[in-house]
Amino acid sequence: MEVYATTHKGLERITAEEIQELGGKIEKYGNGRVYFKCDERLIKKLNYHARTCERIIVLLKSAKVTQLEDIYKEVKDIDFSFIRPSESFAVRSKRVGVHDFNSMDIARVAGDAIIKSYQSSRKKRLKVNLDSPDNIIRVELIHDLLLVGVDTTGDKGLHRRGYRVYQHPAPLNPTIAAALLRISNWRPEKILVDPMCGSGTILVEAALMGSNIPPGRIREGGKLTFNHKLKIIGIEKFRKHVKGCQETLSRLGIDFIKVIQGDAEHLDKYVQEADLIVTNPPYGIRVGRKSIIKKLYHNLLRTAKNILTENGSITLLTPQEKILKSTATKLDYKWTETPIVYGNLPVKIFKLTQEGRTWP
Repeated sequence: MEVYATTHKGLERITAEEIQELGGKIEKYGNGRVYFKCDERLIKKLNYHARTCERIIVLLKSAKVTQLEDIYKEVKDIDFSFIRPSESFAVRSKRVGVHDFNSMDIARVAGDAIIKSYQSSRKKRLKVNLDSPDNIIRVELIHDLLLVGVDTTGDKGLHRRGYRVYQHPAPLNPTIAAALLRISNWRPEKILVDPMCGSGTILVEAALMGSNIPPGRIREGGKLTFNHKLKIIGIEKFRKHVKGCQETLSRLGIDFIKVIQGDAEHLDKYVQEADLIVTNPPYGIRVGRKSIIKKLYHNLLRTAKNILTENGSITLLTPQEKILKSTATKLDYKWTETPIVYGNLPVKIFKLTQEGRTWP
């Protein structure tokens, strides 16, 4: 069947690689979506195992439209007889681009079309349940591309891992944390350091990946079996975040990750050796913060040179492209970059290595 996964715009290739590894046959990707073919068994597997996907949606129709009337017609032409008469449905809509209508208009028109289509085929009016529907129909309009599908994930996206017990003011989305780790090429035998670990999202995602524990296993609850040979270290400047991070790790039964209260600008004071540094530093978007960010980046990259092993690298997420590139150039780093959209903010994932060294 035709299926697509949603992900953060810019991470489509990373997500496509993961889906392919899990058994999907990739067709194309773009605009935060990866299109592929698979069977029902793989859909269940992806919802359980995928780390960089947000949603898995069975594609019912793809069409070019411009007006609400076009949306109504295209949706009404779909056969919804797979929904049992006793079941309910709800439309979840999304709109990207400039239109003379909003997402609520799309949901309304699509809902009417589904009801009319079902009445024509099954001679019965479908029940609408906006709070806890049996079937979620996703209707997405990406500029002029209409996508209609069955959401197999549910209202809670796959980024909702369920392991956080401490609410950091700027938490990192776990799917992006997993993507950072994939881009860094981290492996369980490598020493991993997050020098600005916050509430510990990168640390937890690494522990899960390195222990072959799928995200779906966490949602099931119960005791988890981790690989205690993993060498993962977290450093965090603020005590309240250190405690919050430790609470999350403790709840999961992770007692092998060291979390140190310390300053990333003096990284070599706390860590002697690291194969990989993966982190999500503060963005410093507010006026007057750029000088602080410039100092932070300089000191982080400078002290990282003292602990990185041969072929070691730094992978980080930032909107401060100019500051990062300028600092990296002065300190003789080379880099690759992956532009993504996080929320509505354009940012880039940089992977840096020292000049003269090869990539891991």
